Amino acid sequence: MATRKPRSADDVASPTARGRSRPATIRDVARRAAVSVATVSRVFSGKDPVRAATGERVRAVAQELRYVPHVAARSLITKRTDTLGVLLPDIYGEFFSELIRGIDEAARTHGLHLLVASGRSDQREIAAVLHALRGRVDGLIVMSPEVPAKEFESSLPHGAPLVLLDCQNEGTAFTALRIDNFGGAGDMVRHLAALGHRRIAMVCGPASNFDARERLRGYRAARRRLDLPADAELEVPGDFGEESGYLAGRQLMSSRRPPSAIFAANDAMAIGCLRALAELGLAVPGKVAVGGFDDIPIARFTTPPLTSVRVPIAAIGRLALQHLLALMRGDEPPVRHSITLSTTLIVRRSCGASPAQVSEPGASGIGPAASLPSRRKKK
Repeated sequence: MATRKPRSADDVASPTARGRSRPATIRDVARRAAVSVATVSRVFSGKDPVRAATGERVRAVAQELRYVPHVAARSLITKRTDTLGVLLPDIYGEFFSELIRGIDEAARTHGLHLLVASGRSDQREIAAVLHALRGRVDGLIVMSPEVPAKEFESSLPHGAPLVLLDCQNEGTAFTALRIDNFGGAGDMVRHLAALGHRRIAMVCGPASNFDARERLRGYRAARRRLDLPADAELEVPGDFGEESGYLAGRQLMSSRRPPSAIFAANDAMAIGCLRALAELGLAVPGKVAVGGFDDIPIARFTTPPLTSVRVPIAAIGRLALQHLLALMRGDEPPVRHSITLSTTLIVRRSCGASPAQVSEPGASGIGPAASLPSRRKKK
């Protein structure tokens, strides 16, 4: 009995449709280029050497036929997708766009692609997204400041390398990169106090958010050390959005004893505060000083330019990708360790500092971008 030659993975993945033109297959390319199917496969995989003239002919034919290797089918053979998963609590706003930019820049230098998804800081949603990524990615970067890694560990693709961002990794064997939220908040409070402010208010982030809790803890610790007033009215809840900052600003300035300075737990809320103060006719920094956290790109362009605690957002994304690649190559052992990245206070005009104290001189407060801080704490 005659046996049929096994079809390639690309042929299996490219069925024809009766009565209409079908996508070109690897066999079509091989037939037109007068080479074997294996040769075409080697040209596109790049794993085995092929004569330069042959490779050029195969690629020219493939372009003519509009042939595209089927990535999913090929990954069944190579056991590799050349794709990394990135799971974030949200994808809205400058912070997340900067973070994705940093990860993507580093990934592209290694010929890798990204699948980006949002888990909305909900355990069930995170689990659903992680299940959807199974078999589609070679490694994962997960940012989950509200859900500890232990709670979604069982949903992770088995054996997939993982790097966490701003996520509690206790009880797991995962690498976690964290921002020094506590120290950064303390730096802002000390700076405002040094400018003569005693009633320093804070617009807090969500109570369930790890970053927000650490920033609030740093604010309170600095306030105690400096013996500043501990008035409950000085702490106003927010949700990291501009609207909540706007509402908090109006609430604080309509209180019985309004603050002379407002520290918002992120720049988006600080920008909302600036809008509220402008509507109330309160000059910044003449009547009230304002500071934020993250130093998103737009912070340099507010009126006045916003003093902020700089988080090197894009650089952190690149660093997370580097650690993930090290795990994928086996250069870094898969054991639990945390790396805390330092922050930098960027002084601009919204806090009332003198021109000599401004970190980024110039009318617009625009200066050179800071590089990733070299100091890291491991634990």
